[in-house]
Amino acid sequence: MTETLPDRCGVVGGGRMGAGIAHALLLAGCEVTLVERDGEAAAAARDRVARAVQGSAARGLIEDADAPMTRLRTVTAAAGLAGCGLVIEAVPEDLDLKLVTLRAVEDAVEPDAVLASNTSSISLDTLAEALARPGRLLGLHFFNPVPASRLVEVVIAAATEPDLRDRAVAWVEAIGKTAVVVRNAPGFASSRLGVILGLEAIRMVESGVATAEDIDAAMTLGYGHPTGPLRLTDLVGLDVRLGIARYLERELGPRFAPPDLLVRLVEQGHLGRKTGKGFYDWSDA
Repeated sequence: MTETLPDRCGVVGGGRMGAGIAHALLLAGCEVTLVERDGEAAAAARDRVARAVQGSAARGLIEDADAPMTRLRTVTAAAGLAGCGLVIEAVPEDLDLKLVTLRAVEDAVEPDAVLASNTSSISLDTLAEALARPGRLLGLHFFNPVPASRLVEVVIAAATEPDLRDRAVAWVEAIGKTAVVVRNAPGFASSRLGVILGLEAIRMVESGVATAEDIDAAMTLGYGHPTGPLRLTDLVGLDVRLGIARYLERELGPRFAPPDLLVRLVEQGHLGRKTGKGFYDWSDA
């Protein structure tokens, strides 16, 4: 494919996922505008991106960590996205927040700009219905951690303009990753399969079948998974996994009902790596 990434791209949300997406776009040569809610959050997001870029330099993937960072601009309002040809929304997995965010982005960019959501489970059709130009929206579902992951799920909504499918696949290839294309459906392909595995692993811990470490070892050593389902739950965030499970339970039925153990850990504030404790101890991470 000959389609190239837009020279200017935007990312809304500078958490772990958003910073990773910004990092990928910077390494592909784009000028990136990163939107956060306030100056403090924007500074923290810039630091996350800088650490990711420095990590790429340390691994020899790029020669200079400084050059990509000169192409990063942080702002605190969607208006700063004017001129971006592609904007990827990476705010938390909350429908109302995503709707507000996408509407603000649509108001800020040109009519031919492409909007993408990094949602891992929310219906793209629902998001598109709220926009004036629903045909310009699709899903670009990145995986955590973005710098190490090789996959991006391209999600096609009912209203997505046909040409965006091939363009999105080419953009994914331009940032050095592999695209899988899926039709909009609850949980798409990856979340639906990944969540059901993670929930069953949590039920096994809950009922005393085995420890988290041994369950994860069974999947990494026995099935070749790069990360076990419980360690991955800690990396993704127990709160994120709980939210997705509840959504899929509503959409697909009780097989996605979250285990009591997952609910309790979230209520106790044990969300995984980001809080220092989940199924593993991350206090030294």
